[in-house]
Amino acid sequence: MALQIHTAPSDTDGRVVLGKTLPELLDEAVERYPNPSGFNQPAGEGWQTLSNGAFRDAADEVALGLLASGLERGDHVAFFMDSDLYFAMADFGTLIAGIVNVPLYTTYAPENLVYVTTHGEAKAMFVTNEEMLANFAGWADQVPDVKLVILAEGTGSGASLPEGVRLMTLDDLRAEGKRVRTATPNRPDELRDMIEPGDLATLIYTSGTTGQPKGVMLTHENISSNSYAAFTGLATLGHQEEVALTFLPMTHIYARMLSFANVAWGHSIYYSDPDQLVGHLPSVRPTMMATVPRVLEKVFDKVLLGVSEAEGLKAKIAGWAFDRAQHYDLQKEPAGLDALQHGLADKLVYSKLRERLGFTRVKALSVGGAALRQDLANAFNAFGIPTYQGYGLTETSPVITTNGPGFNKAGTVGPPIAGVEVAIAEDGEILTRGPHVMQGYYKAQDKTDEVIDDDGWFHTGDIGEFTPDGFLKITDRKKALFKLSTGKYVIPQPIENALTESPLIEQAVVVGNSQKFCTALIFPNMEALPVWARQHGVTASGEALLKDPTVQAEFERLVSEANAGMDHWSQVQRFRLVPELMTVENELLTPTMKVKRGAVNKQYEGSIDDMYKASVSSGHGGASVVA
Repeated sequence: MALQIHTAPSDTDGRVVLGKTLPELLDEAVERYPNPSGFNQPAGEGWQTLSNGAFRDAADEVALGLLASGLERGDHVAFFMDSDLYFAMADFGTLIAGIVNVPLYTTYAPENLVYVTTHGEAKAMFVTNEEMLANFAGWADQVPDVKLVILAEGTGSGASLPEGVRLMTLDDLRAEGKRVRTATPNRPDELRDMIEPGDLATLIYTSGTTGQPKGVMLTHENISSNSYAAFTGLATLGHQEEVALTFLPMTHIYARMLSFANVAWGHSIYYSDPDQLVGHLPSVRPTMMATVPRVLEKVFDKVLLGVSEAEGLKAKIAGWAFDRAQHYDLQKEPAGLDALQHGLADKLVYSKLRERLGFTRVKALSVGGAALRQDLANAFNAFGIPTYQGYGLTETSPVITTNGPGFNKAGTVGPPIAGVEVAIAEDGEILTRGPHVMQGYYKAQDKTDEVIDDDGWFHTGDIGEFTPDGFLKITDRKKALFKLSTGKYVIPQPIENALTESPLIEQAVVVGNSQKFCTALIFPNMEALPVWARQHGVTASGEALLKDPTVQAEFERLVSEANAGMDHWSQVQRFRLVPELMTVENELLTPTMKVKRGAVNKQYEGSIDDMYKASVSSGHGGASVVA
């Protein structure tokens, strides 16, 4: 059966722009949209500001300094950095120099940092500050190919690095580059002339189903074309007048691509982080921002808590307004009496909320990384905060589809962006093809061949469908890998295997797709458990065993033990004990004894929901029995 191919709606202004290198985005913006406040870094109570022209000069100095310090075009450099101005400077500097950068997740365990640095063949390392330098020093002897370390903040005078590793400050590196530029003023232009759109720009490592990170190879054109296509659909955006507040990790391609797009449009970029976001929002008052669903969930929960604590007339008005927001349909423009009521709710409540949050000027709140609940999409748009959900993967640079002004539907991830093709395979898997699809996985042709077929279709591993009006809906994961609402991927098998190492646990299923944290359904070994119980003075029997405090305490200990060594976002926070095992007969296992995760989620939907409704206590408590 021929694939039905979906493309961007004909009535959007999304544009296909090919043949651009990433430094060209900056160069063209400096000429077309000069911005004296293009880049803004937190500095005490204020901001350190660079024009986009000064930023380009700094990036040139970084590029020339790297090449003068012994690196060559085509070499790889790792970033162990915060997501800020220094990251952006190192990013553009390496790209101008023709050097491939390899961002590292700062939350990675040391063994993963070593693996990515080694597999990514990094010869140098950028670090943000002395604390991160000290962290690197702890595993630097395991990455002997790294011979140069560049420190963005501080002097590094107390660092203990292996013999033969040279430490430079970013200021020293830039000074070296400035000397080269003074001697050879045309050198930056010569470097740009050597870059081709199809050149490898970055390696971004993403966890696969085996748990071993895979290096996604993205080219200049992969990212530049995605930057143009994703942004040109946002018809409300201008250039120097726009203010973008960014707080998502730039080790993710989502935040990184948006940053390149902001640069291309000449926007003012303000760098923040999750800890400073609440303070920065009211002072910056962005016109645009990208976020993950978890942040919106927290904002909404806090707002609802405030409503519940209000009293008298104020409580009634707020409750009425928020009830309207939760039942708002962003696809239907309020009319008649509904429009009057909405206007009143906006004047009395929503406008004050926007003021308090710092969203008085916002034109676009882009949401990615995980599924956004339909009620939240409707509510934030009701609040007068235009919120648009999109979809993509690291391997697709990343945006495949997105909602936008004039084409926004809650519960969907929008239509394809310009230049991108999307199709649904016979088994429901979402396929995509176009200039956004990666070159492949680094040094892993076999894994590349598994996901990119002979016709150029990338197989996403997600299951979905298109609505009659052309909006994509994600309905499931093809594999067990799932995402939390924080945007973190979770591979359930390692912790499930750790749990079932105990003789008291027969089966375990970790869940949490699009939720805040992981939970688990634990199926005890009802033959071994009574023996353990007698040995520990427990007299209960049968299912009553599972309710005994001593037994529940033991399962809490087993969960805590299984969590040890796992990435914190993969750890199980709450669990339920299930007395009946999964079997082929009850249709929770396949004939080959594989867990039918969709069936399990449906069978125990109520128990799973209860785990997320309950407040999380300290430790890993909250054990109870599935009725």
